[in-house]
Amino acid sequence: MTQVESYFRKELVQELRKIVKMMKEEKNIEKKIYYFSAAYGITSRHYRYSFSGEVLIADLVLNTAYQSLNERLKMIKSGNATVEMNEQVFEKLQDGLLKLADAFESKKPVQAALEYILTVAFSISGPGNYLKEKGMLEV
Repeated sequence: MTQVESYFRKELVQELRKIVKMMKEEKNIEKKIYYFSAAYGITSRHYRYSFSGEVLIADLVLNTAYQSLNERLKMIKSGNATVEMNEQVFEKLQDGLLKLADAFESKKPVQAALEYILTVAFSISGPGNYLKEKGMLEV
């Protein structure tokens, strides 16, 4: 790993951990989602300076998770409260971000952390919630 790659990886890990801290301290759902969006912001910046397929995939998963959170929030605000987006969802997303930071830091595969984040985000979609209620999806 080059010095540049090492620098940007360290920055990525620090930023992911900072995002988790900010999400934990925030009570407002919209603000939590806003902070979560910083996760794909940092991955997007990272791969532009030090490309990595793992970071590119992380960026795609984090962006998709953010879009799912935003879509569910819009539905809730419009009066459709069929699927909840409670504190537990954010706790699990925070856990996933910490797992991702740990994987990047230790240079281990990131797939399990990304699957976890994506599954949590999927659980607040209509199909995901249905599977969760049927007991087929656990997060």
